[in-house]
Amino acid sequence: MYRIGWFSSGRGAGSRSLLKTMHESIEKGEVKVEIAFVFCNREPGQSEETDQFLAQVKSYGIPLVCFSSRKFRATLSADQLPDWRALYDREVMKRLEAFPVELSVLAGYMLVVGPEMCRKLVMVNLHPAAPAGPKGTWREVIWQLIESRAERTGVMMHLATPELDEGPPVTHCSFSIRGEPFDDHWRKLERDGLEAVRAREGQEIELFKLIREHGLKREYPLIVRTVKAFSEGRVRVQNGQILDSQGKPVPGYDLTEEIDRLVG
Repeated sequence: MYRIGWFSSGRGAGSRSLLKTMHESIEKGEVKVEIAFVFCNREPGQSEETDQFLAQVKSYGIPLVCFSSRKFRATLSADQLPDWRALYDREVMKRLEAFPVELSVLAGYMLVVGPEMCRKLVMVNLHPAAPAGPKGTWREVIWQLIESRAERTGVMMHLATPELDEGPPVTHCSFSIRGEPFDDHWRKLERDGLEAVRAREGQEIELFKLIREHGLKREYPLIVRTVKAFSEGRVRVQNGQILDSQGKPVPGYDLTEEIDRLVG
């Protein structure tokens, strides 16, 4: 059985929904993998939201490893603080030695993973843009798309690297943000002016919400289908390169058609 690890900070409902989606896909037999562990950088009692997430993990019978990054940092001396993330990652890796996996998914994990852990584990992370698209949070991405009058966008899973959002694309899907139902909202922005509408409405701009809606409904399917593609050998990582089933390097595995069928 193909084994994966699941990293999450368990900060809110999104973390729970991601894990639920993956767990249900496994239970239905859609994805033939085993979640070998869930790692959380928070411990019971740190927040109500995290406690709900940890209870969810236990209810699924998945091995749970908790190690508070906040508490660990507080134990370090002043001269150790500049390297605290590397020191923390080493402790995490020690705790995960008993749970060998072929792939790890960063699913709402709020720490940047350091070089040592990136070299030891194949880790993938979600980014709310297509390859070569805007960087930053999903909010920053959408504003950049609107400001540049973009034609298309997408979602990708990329290889986790120490440089935030810089890892090579592993899988991706794309979609148009022109035509129906987008064009009326683009025309409104052109007519009224982006800055005026943004100052008046902020993230309540209909175009902003529409782009987010179409991206969000692809995120969960992309995560599940990425794990499925790995487990079936359609994509793999070797020496930091993304390879297809024939062992040929690819600039990310395009799952657009597969995701479009799922989201309708």
